[in-house]
Amino acid sequence: MQRKIRVIVADDHPVAREGIGAYLRRDRRIDLVGMASDANSLASLLSDHSCDFVFSDIGMQGMNGESNSISFLRRLAREAPRPHIVAVTMIAHAQMLAGLMNLGVEGIVDKRDALESLTEAINAITRGRRFASLHAYELLSATLPDVPARAGTLSAREWDVFRMYASGMPIPEIADYFNRSSKTVATQRRSAMRKLGLDSESELIAYAQQIGLT
Repeated sequence: MQRKIRVIVADDHPVAREGIGAYLRRDRRIDLVGMASDANSLASLLSDHSCDFVFSDIGMQGMNGESNSISFLRRLAREAPRPHIVAVTMIAHAQMLAGLMNLGVEGIVDKRDALESLTEAINAITRGRRFASLHAYELLSATLPDVPARAGTLSAREWDVFRMYASGMPIPEIADYFNRSSKTVATQRRSAMRKLGLDSESELIAYAQQIGLT
């Protein structure tokens, strides 16, 4: 009898996590061995259970207070042996998605696409191919070759500044809150945008909306 495909699902939104898990359980080939709500619980699951695939949101909290799980997924992608990694995300930013692929993520499933994309990702990756669901594929296909791929992890302070700025707080007010100069806070905001591959205020606003900050 063929061994089942062992899968772990990680997402900080309970509805998304349970929905993905419920769909995967319907596939008799799949053994859902665990679900995590952040990078710390994902790391704990991986230490206790061997698995073949990790389906992970990238916007959930990372290790040691990091703003997202990208740094953890980067480290996981460097391990050997390791599970196949599929990013499941609402982020519609081509540079970010291309950066994930460069880090070693083998599949990207846009949450706006049908749940069937989850099993399509498994089928493609087990055949040695990379996978992008419809919305992700359209974005990646439109990426210009001279545009750098970026998928960064912000420091705790960069994340705080980015979050407050995205919520509409002016830089002088953020500076007063942290007892720092406006120049320092502006530099941290630019650094955060650069790491995330955001080149304009409109891209910043769109990104903040996609990850639920606004």
